[in-house]
Amino acid sequence: MRIVSLLPSSTEILFGIGAGADVVGVTFECDYPAEARDRRIVSTSSMPEGMGPREIDGFVAAALSRGEDLYRLSADALRELNPDVLVTQDLCAVCAVDVSVVEDALKYLGCRADVVTMDPHNLSEVFDSVLVLGSQTNRVEAARELVASMNSRVEAVRLAVAASAHPRVLVLEWTDPPFAPGHWIPEMVEIAGGVPVLGTAGEKSYRVTWEQVEAAEPDVVVCAPCGFDLEGSVSLSERVRDRFPGIPVWAVDANASFARPGPRLVDGIEALAGILNPGLVPARDDLAQELRKSYRSRGRNREKLQRSEKIP
Repeated sequence: MRIVSLLPSSTEILFGIGAGADVVGVTFECDYPAEARDRRIVSTSSMPEGMGPREIDGFVAAALSRGEDLYRLSADALRELNPDVLVTQDLCAVCAVDVSVVEDALKYLGCRADVVTMDPHNLSEVFDSVLVLGSQTNRVEAARELVASMNSRVEAVRLAVAASAHPRVLVLEWTDPPFAPGHWIPEMVEIAGGVPVLGTAGEKSYRVTWEQVEAAEPDVVVCAPCGFDLEGSVSLSERVRDRFPGIPVWAVDANASFARPGPRLVDGIEALAGILNPGLVPARDDLAQELRKSYRSRGRNREKLQRSEKIP
């Protein structure tokens, strides 16, 4: 079987159920697991490099208003790879190639690949997508085992935080301008022991004003800018920290464990639980960083230096 995956999340699922050897084509964003980078790239971005968050938002909005695609699909690559199965999505035009573009390309090329469309809006549907790909690739048992493991970890978090306080949590899916969260992220917050403010589970994320953000009165702010890893998220979140001088502000690896509807969403749930209940759930320092820690640390270092300069 020859599989082309046009979604980083589906690529992760396929490797997770043991179908990685059958994956022959991926997108430029498919970077996990590391072996995925060895596959032929069939989809790239039309977005220029080097833009800031405000510029990215403007570019995306303008392209969508004109009906332009944000991704380029290589017809030559598809023809040469001649896949039996092609996995795409119908969830978000900003996230990956739209299914209509894929179908048009296959029709043009005369390719008869089975098109599997992923369209999860909540955690249950994300887990179901694992089973769908397991069935499509004849790896049903492996898919069931992966889902069982994911469910077990989720329930372990629920149990650990059941009796804890439930702070009000604001997750920002973009920081300039701010976007309230949607899809599975409010569910992740609830499982981790928080009360999500702004955003609705199962619905799309949406743009909000800073006045709305501040009026939501969160106890904790989590910055998860879509498509950015932890380092990038920290960089984009500095201004958010300055808007909330009295409460914890965290940056997380959105690219790995929040934006992609795949197995690593469970890592994101564990990271959120560690943020909200550090005494009950182990911290995930690989996925989350409190922005104020470095700020306070620099302050303490300055104080130590000043004291040392006063010592004769």
